[in-house]
Amino acid sequence: MNRRELLRRSSQAAIAWTASSYARILGANDRMNLGLIGCGGRGRSVMGTFIETKQVNVTAVCDVFTERVDQAQTAAPGAKGFGDHRKLLETKAIDAVLVATPDHWHTAIAIDALNGGKDVYVEKPLTLTIEEGPRVVKAARVNDRVCQVGMQQRSGQHYIQAREEIVKAGKLGKVTLARTWWHGNGAHLMKAPPRMATLPSNLDWARFLGPVKWREYDPQQYWNFRAYLDFGGGQVTDLFTHWIDVVHMMLGEDGPISGVAAGGVYHYKDGRTAPDTVNILLEYPSGWTATFEGTLAPGITGAGVEICGTEGKLWITRGRYEFTPAGKGAQPVVVQSPREQTIDHVENFLDCCRTRKRPNGDVYIGHRSAAASHLGNISYVQKRRLRYDPQREEILPL
Repeated sequence: MNRRELLRRSSQAAIAWTASSYARILGANDRMNLGLIGCGGRGRSVMGTFIETKQVNVTAVCDVFTERVDQAQTAAPGAKGFGDHRKLLETKAIDAVLVATPDHWHTAIAIDALNGGKDVYVEKPLTLTIEEGPRVVKAARVNDRVCQVGMQQRSGQHYIQAREEIVKAGKLGKVTLARTWWHGNGAHLMKAPPRMATLPSNLDWARFLGPVKWREYDPQQYWNFRAYLDFGGGQVTDLFTHWIDVVHMMLGEDGPISGVAAGGVYHYKDGRTAPDTVNILLEYPSGWTATFEGTLAPGITGAGVEICGTEGKLWITRGRYEFTPAGKGAQPVVVQSPREQTIDHVENFLDCCRTRKRPNGDVYIGHRSAAASHLGNISYVQKRRLRYDPQREEILPL
């Protein structure tokens, strides 16, 4: 056998092994083995959606708090429990992981999983900082893994319909403004129960902190991590990331060139470092601005996106969209959402695990929408307007 024939056969064998491996793991009638990392309320909820598809077996669950491991195992009987995600990732039989930890762990765990050969579904925001984004994108690409970020509107049927039938069809005309708002989100107001006043013996506080600088146990920082900028980006990355991603999806542009923000802790003087009220304004290269208004003020609720153009406006929420043409007396076109979008997003992820296609909320998309939110938070913290190069992904001097 000559060298060329040897290389040809080796290449064919490698291709056949890869194809048979995917077929074994992700055959049409096979179930994937899924591991959950982060067993809090959101993690268990999305795990339930995965189970609902009847396409997965949840075989492992992981959390720094054993109580939450036990809760996840109740919903996924037979799943093995872990306290360290690295130990879970050593389990060869696991095909994919769902990462639903607090935000400060998202990137590190996603990279570990991607480097370990797992496909990844990671809750938004993908990153805690702009700098983390390129690293997790690289890990997904180098390892040829599917990485879906939990911005479920990307798979929502009425969101896709609005993009195709309203925005791409040109019915808005020239878009100049995208308004977004989220008022009264209760996830940012959670109070630690009295039983958490002292550190539980089965909660690994040091592991919870991970990359964050050391501080003594604080039940509120554990229970309501969203209120502290060390662990996440407050309302901006938790809520605006969803909505600015919808705007990016609709308008096909994902890189702001400037950002400015204002806000503060105006009402909830409870030690939080993330603002309870904040306004963000971003500018985009093709000539439009996007805004976000978030407040936790009591009695104010509601959330949505409104994209305004010269020929009409599109108002969209998770429940429906309304398109209103410009002109006096114009009647809106109303389309209801057929179902909650998370299951569409999970099913898209599972389909891509089989086909090896890029998912609707691909890691790069998740990075870019998180980066837009980070720009707003950096402006808030530094109390200045920022210029940004979306190609080089760098903040520029004014």
